[in-house]
Amino acid sequence: MTEPPIRVLVVEDDPVAADAHALYTGRVPGFTVVGVAHTRAAAGRALERTAVDLILLDLYLPDGHGLQLLRSLRAAGHHADVIAVTSARDLAIVREGVSLGVVQYVLKPFTFATLRDRLTRYAEFRAAAGEASGQEEVDRALATLRTPQPAALPKGLSAPTLAAVTRSLRASATGLTAAEAGAAVGISRITARRYLEHLVSYGRAERSPQYGQVGRPELQYRWVTGTR
Repeated sequence: MTEPPIRVLVVEDDPVAADAHALYTGRVPGFTVVGVAHTRAAAGRALERTAVDLILLDLYLPDGHGLQLLRSLRAAGHHADVIAVTSARDLAIVREGVSLGVVQYVLKPFTFATLRDRLTRYAEFRAAAGEASGQEEVDRALATLRTPQPAALPKGLSAPTLAAVTRSLRASATGLTAAEAGAAVGISRITARRYLEHLVSYGRAERSPQYGQVGRPELQYRWVTGTR
């Protein structure tokens, strides 16, 4: 079973920029835009009627600062993650945003590739959520938000599914075949092999033939120790 799409609310006062952000987000596999709001008040109403996983939040809104909106949401019990999309470069604001749950900052102006990279990292971070066995896993999860990733995924691959395959591979001490990875994630063997080969191409996984069975040996994929 594939991962459900990550539901995104775009909050941006400029209608042209808001449409562009929504268009960019919709082009990233694994993400869907569930609403667009141009004011703090409209964002609050949207969050009352629509389930949202991630907010793309402009910090300068006509009826209040974006962090004011975020503070009110946290006080009301909303736990959606936030990527701040802003021209603000004040590090004091950055620090306050982090304390309120801003997981990424995208400085205006930016390209589609920049936003796609941030969303891909966020999808991997989200897919890795769960109880960590130790400090190393905590550090590794946080590093997915900060470590540079490949600029683009090949056509047909989605960030959430890549993150799920990655998680399964890293959890296996002996490695996985494409069939085993597919069964673990809920995708076909052929599809799983595409994701595993993508990880190999970027040095995150390695493959070797698995002998001992009748017929052609099957490839075994293992996570490369020390990669993030």
